[in-house]
Amino acid sequence: MSPAAPAGPEYPHGQIRVRLDQLLDARQMTMTELAGRVDITLANMSILKNGHAKAIRFSTLTAICHVLDCQPGDILTWDPPGT
Repeated sequence: MSPAAPAGPEYPHGQIRVRLDQLLDARQMTMTELAGRVDITLANMSILKNGHAKAIRFSTLTAICHVLDCQPGDILTWDPPGT
């Protein structure tokens, strides 16, 4: 029997989290509406929302902030190591 796989990747410097779910809930907006207003595909918005994006363009981040009337720090947060 092989050993159990680790629970998730190790991030020695912490991890960036995406908080779009909370912002969308607070504004009673759907992902589909946000994707349309930001002009990116729903698939790409989902990748971002679920924390699977490897990068985000400043123009996309700017558009999301404009539509949601928020700051980048409202969307992206940093969890220090060990949290």
